[in-house]
Amino acid sequence: MSEPAIEPTKEPTKEPSSSVSFDFSGTAVLVTGGSSGIGYAIAVGFFAAGAEVIVTGTKPAPTDYALDLTAFGYRQVELTDAGSVEALVSSLDRLDVLVNNAGASLPGGLDEWTAEGFAAAVELNLLGPMRLTTACRRLLFASQLTGGASVVNMSSMTAFRGTAIVPGYGSAKSGLLTWTANLARRWASRGVRVNALAPGIIDTPMTAPMAAFPELLADELSHVPMGRLGQPEEVVGMALFLCSAGASFMTGATIAIDGGYLAG
Repeated sequence: MSEPAIEPTKEPTKEPSSSVSFDFSGTAVLVTGGSSGIGYAIAVGFFAAGAEVIVTGTKPAPTDYALDLTAFGYRQVELTDAGSVEALVSSLDRLDVLVNNAGASLPGGLDEWTAEGFAAAVELNLLGPMRLTTACRRLLFASQLTGGASVVNMSSMTAFRGTAIVPGYGSAKSGLLTWTANLARRWASRGVRVNALAPGIIDTPMTAPMAAFPELLADELSHVPMGRLGQPEEVVGMALFLCSAGASFMTGATIAIDGGYLAG
């Protein structure tokens, strides 16, 4: 009499999952405007991946901010002040990754449709990153990071679509993309890669005032096929990827993280 066939043991059903991890152990990272919003999320992401992270802000001390910055080094800097930028760079021993995230629309509450307001927006959002990045060139050139040192410039959807409220900000963010391509070409032979991210409408303190204008928010979301605001954490993965060895052949690129905004 033959024995009954043995049924193969079935593996328990598992929920599908996906995850990506990075190792930036020992990497020196500087994130401007890392005290809130996207900058803070990126700083947390690098720290969790083992990096030594310094964030900047405009307030005197890290305790002046609502978020906990104790995991990071902190530097006060005014990107529109050449002396302040020089002091920041002089305080750094080394640098492998620079994330130019700091910026603002309507700086000082100025109307960007005036020459003064337009110039202030361009100085902060375009000249500021240019001034800091070029001041960091020797540190970046000396980096031994696998895949090369990286600069990540934070642009915006206003670089691609017209804006009736912040024309100076939009023009600066558009100029930042051209400058990213120019610097990528210039520094390629020095082992420094330069790329840009263009986030869509992300739920941050900068976009929070839109909640008071439901029609404005609804109009903006009508351009987003995914139909929602993005979260700061949804920008982090691409920022870390661009600075990793996995992106070692990427420079001069702009990546949109926009929920389909540019397709809307």
